[in-house]
Amino acid sequence: MATLTIKNIPEPLIRRLKRRAVAHRRSLNLEVISCLEAAAQAEPIDASAMLARVRTLRQAPTGPRVTDAMLADLKSRGRA
Repeated sequence: MATLTIKNIPEPLIRRLKRRAVAHRRSLNLEVISCLEAAAQAEPIDASAMLARVRTLRQAPTGPRVTDAMLADLKSRGRA
């Protein structure tokens, strides 16, 4: 196995990693390895596909527009 040295790690990050290690009942070293494995296996985001999905979701609905009068009428019918 290889050895990796990481320098200049901010103290707040060290504290968070230590808390995670305790929560997962592992050493700090094993917690860092776990975090690196998860990051390396993450799927890259396909920006084009995500934008296409957002554009689809943002399209105006095709049904009738709901007005205040319609809502008031539906509310009053529900109380009868």
